Amino acid sequence: MLLLLIDGLSAAALVALWYFLFARYNRQKGAAALRYVQIACSNQGRIVESHWMGTSRLQAKLSFASHWFENASVTVRLLPRPVPVRWIMSVWQKHKETVTFEADLDDAPSFHLEVFRHRWLTEKPKHIADDSRDWTISRPGPVVLTTRTEWTDELTPVVNTLMTSKGHSLITVRFRPDSPHLAATVPLDAFSDELTAANFLNVVRELAAGASTYRE
Repeated sequence: MLLLLIDGLSAAALVALWYFLFARYNRQKGAAALRYVQIACSNQGRIVESHWMGTSRLQAKLSFASHWFENASVTVRLLPRPVPVRWIMSVWQKHKETVTFEADLDDAPSFHLEVFRHRWLTEKPKHIADDSRDWTISRPGPVVLTTRTEWTDELTPVVNTLMTSKGHSLITVRFRPDSPHLAATVPLDAFSDELTAANFLNVVRELAAGASTYRE
C-alpha cells in the first residue's frame, strides 16, 4: 500500500512538473510573438492589452493611430504542451501553431470570401528524369481554385494582392460583412522576428486596401 502511495505521489509530481515547465515554455513563446508584433507596428499602433485563454492561446488587442483597422486583435495559438495527451493528439493530427490577425474595416465588405493557401510539392518522377525523351517542363504561377459559380469584380483586388504580395506565408484569409470583417492566419514558425512580423502586417494592410478598392 505504501509503495502504491509513493508511486501515485511520484506520478502526480511528474505530471505537475511537466505542466509547469511546458506552460512556462508556451508563455515565453507567446510573449515573444507579441513582442515582434509590438515592434512591427510601433510607428503605427500598439498593443493595449493581452491575456491568456488557457495555457495554449494568447490574445492581444491592438490600437492603430491611422485608423487602418478597428477592433483589431492578434491571437497566438500554441500546441497544448502542458497536457501530454492533448499534445500527442495535436501532433498526430498535424495541428500547427499559428498567429491570427482579426479586425473590422472602415467599410464592411459586401462579400464572403475564404481563401485557403496550399502548396503541393513532389519529387521528380523517374519517367521524366529519363533522358531518352524530350520533356518540356513548365513552372506555372499561382492557380486559383474556386467554389463560386460566378466571379464578381470586387473579389479581384483581394485575390490579386494574395497572388502578388511577397514575403508572407498566409494559411487562410477570410472576408465577411459581419465582425470581424478580416481574418488572416500565418504559421507561428514563419513569424520568427521583427521583419517577418512587419511583412505580415503589411500584407494584411494591403488586403484591407484591396477590399476597399472596388468600393472606391
